[in-house]
Amino acid sequence: MRLTILEAHLLCLVIVAIDVVARGMRIRWYLKGLGTELSLGNAITATAWGDAAAGLTPLRFGGEAAKFAGLIRAGVRPATALLGLGLEAAVTYPLVAAFGFGLAGLYAPSWWSAARPLMGDALLAGWPWVVGILLLTAVGGWLVLRWHRRRANSGGEPGTGARAALRQVPRWVILVGIPLSLYNIVGRTLVLPLLALTLPAHPPFGVMLLGSFALLYSQLLLPMPAGVGAVDFGFLAGVAGDLGPARTGLLIAWRLYTVGLGALLGAGLALHALGWAAIRRVVVRSPTG
Repeated sequence: MRLTILEAHLLCLVIVAIDVVARGMRIRWYLKGLGTELSLGNAITATAWGDAAAGLTPLRFGGEAAKFAGLIRAGVRPATALLGLGLEAAVTYPLVAAFGFGLAGLYAPSWWSAARPLMGDALLAGWPWVVGILLLTAVGGWLVLRWHRRRANSGGEPGTGARAALRQVPRWVILVGIPLSLYNIVGRTLVLPLLALTLPAHPPFGVMLLGSFALLYSQLLLPMPAGVGAVDFGFLAGVAGDLGPARTGLLIAWRLYTVGLGALLGAGLALHALGWAAIRRVVVRSPTG
């Protein structure tokens, strides 16, 4: 199967647009289950704020805090906002794990056969870059852990109310929200394979799908904003298979759809709502200060 460049980019734009709305609907739905009404516009705005902060902070840890701030600004009580975000996390992360294990079960052997030689050659050729990434990861991980300890000692952070939220919300509310989370996981994972289907020759679809998932969700474990450096090296090294000479252009497009558009939307909405001075005061605060 092949797609034209126009078809692939239109599909990716549709996936991203629906995803933003779907995640806004998800947090709105969970808050309604907790007894709080939130407009879809405010829910989308809070979600976009979270996307912008997640893309600019290590381990995406700023995403929940920014989303929390967006919910508070929309009039949601802090305790309810914490429970809603906790519920979101409690539903989403098990689904991410289940989807990842499912992809691994289906495609791991073919992925390993296709990606291993490419990654081996890339590691040998780019070992200084790999060493630098590992050092940066170690230092960044220490700083992020230090920041998390300070947050925990000062009263916790968004997402810590997951168990309480699960106890308070009817099970049918959780079940209705599951398809919205699945759309987010599957849709984001499909972006890279769809872009690669524009190539005259591309890796098997399963190889690209598993590689795409690994590149996306490794960002949760990397202490660089959006996994910058490590994820890009992995992409170019063949984690999603041999993408040929077009891999640099695909990397730019993939980054745009999975990080860039969300960050731009969130930043634009924040600038419109808060103004530059307020945003600057938040940005210049160091998480280790």
